[in-house]
Amino acid sequence: MVISNEAEIPGVVVDLDRIEDERGIVARSFCAEEFADRGLCKSVVQANFSFNRKRGTLRGMHFQAKPKPEPKLVRCTRGVIHDVAMDLRPDSPTLSRWVGRELTADNHPTMFILEGCAHGFVSLADAR
Repeated sequence: MVISNEAEIPGVVVDLDRIEDERGIVARSFCAEEFADRGLCKSVVQANFSFNRKRGTLRGMHFQAKPKPEPKLVRCTRGVIHDVAMDLRPDSPTLSRWVGRELTADNHPTMFILEGCAHGFVSLADAR
């Protein structure tokens, strides 16, 4: 797993190290030790699933304020989405910057939405 510091908001983009063979693909999508080493969350508190039937469905921008900020680990397991994180942390050097990535079931990137960042996505394909 590679957690990028090159994005507009360091720590948001996570590229998975995929192991692929004739059976398919295996990849670690979360490692508490690797996330903690980079000052990110050490545990996943909640896991959610979202499904959009129609291309153009927009979900966001969502934001959870203190006292219950909520980081998110986002990936696309079917179809295509454009995912966006925007930094709303008042003391952040990247305040108001945003990162957007196309996430697909084929390219396997992941977005880690930091505490204090807003999150949203739009589906780019109809469900099959």
